[in-house]
Amino acid sequence: MEAPVFEDYDPAGGCRCAGCVQWRRTAPPPGRTRLGARHALAVAAAAGTVIGGVQLTPATAAGQHEARPGDPAPGDDDVTPQGGTSPLHGAPGQAANAVDLTQQTALRTTTRAAIINRAKTWVAAKVPYSMDKYWNDGYRQDCSGFVSMAWDLPGNEWTGSLAAYGTRITKAQLQPGDILLFHNPSDPEKGSHVTIFGGWTDYTRNHYIAYEQTRPGTRKQSTPYAYWSNSGKYLAYRYKGVKAGSTSGAGTSTTKFPGAGSFGPGANNAYVTQLGRLLVERGGKRFYSQGPGPRWSDADRKATQAFQKAQGWSGADADGIPGPTTWSYLVTGKGKDIPAASKGASGAKGASATKVPAFPGRAAFRPGASGAAVTKLGERLVKKGFGKYYAQGPGPRWGEADRRAVEAFQRAQGWRGASADGYPGPETWRRLFS
Repeated sequence: MEAPVFEDYDPAGGCRCAGCVQWRRTAPPPGRTRLGARHALAVAAAAGTVIGGVQLTPATAAGQHEARPGDPAPGDDDVTPQGGTSPLHGAPGQAANAVDLTQQTALRTTTRAAIINRAKTWVAAKVPYSMDKYWNDGYRQDCSGFVSMAWDLPGNEWTGSLAAYGTRITKAQLQPGDILLFHNPSDPEKGSHVTIFGGWTDYTRNHYIAYEQTRPGTRKQSTPYAYWSNSGKYLAYRYKGVKAGSTSGAGTSTTKFPGAGSFGPGANNAYVTQLGRLLVERGGKRFYSQGPGPRWSDADRKATQAFQKAQGWSGADADGIPGPTTWSYLVTGKGKDIPAASKGASGAKGASATKVPAFPGRAAFRPGASGAAVTKLGERLVKKGFGKYYAQGPGPRWGEADRRAVEAFQRAQGWRGASADGYPGPETWRRLFS
């Protein structure tokens, strides 16, 4: 079975793997020589680095998850000092006095896309971590200030108050824009932390994309569920102000391409469901053992790729991720259906599995021409959904209705200019009858 394809994510900032962290910690001060090779080998072994192609066991392995490049060293994220509740501060780098915001009752509404887009602005800016400084948007530069910014809260919250703005949800209910929160009431600066859930990295749901504010600055990276440390103490919350209909509810349907961000690993929305249903209608039912549903899956990718290849596309044009052209073909019924898996079977809409008839030659389709090939061409155009140009027929005499129907079909293949002049050539004929 073909392995599922998912997006790779690299950690932001400098390398934080156990080996590099240990090396930085043991590096001598300026002006002194580095450790000898024998000592360096011992340090590398303690840190669990790979030497000579052999993975050495870390002396302080957490045992919580399989080590990945970019894993913080044990204990790195145990201490995340943060400020208390405070109003927004316009000037960066200024501290604000604590204030009680618990009486705020009116929540600003937002969407999941808006939450993630706001989070990405800090990732792009690499906002430095600080518990007493404020970024130029007014939000405190710690983990809870980051979530306050992404959720568009009226002030800066902390891990002890963020839960009041959310609703508890389960792991299975997590969607982009939700948060994973751990608050340690006995010692808030010991382990308390919050991340924004950006979607699962693969079908196992063991790792997710976390947007978070942590030392040295804002990052986006693959993270074990629920976190590197204190994993069992994190709780999932959904912002109460997320607009109704901005989640993956049913009923959303559009002919306009909703954007590339609506599809691919981690996507969970109604457009994924709509895509799946359109693909099933075009012969893609066999790819779905269940669904289609709102959560992007490898079935969606394979069905999309099969549809793209059915149009004769290849390479980046048949990567399994729908673009504007793929979407247009699906919602308007253009192009060819997904062929059946087995020889002699037919697709969901009766796509022909018979051998393509021989092309009769260009001379069969020109002004004044008449013959059975013209009738066969017209009937096939009608069957493919390009029959609106025929007031009657199709018939054996070549006419303007035939030319306009052929032109529409050619343009539906993405052709322009002389390649879409309305006169069929061998490739037009092949695509019509395959």
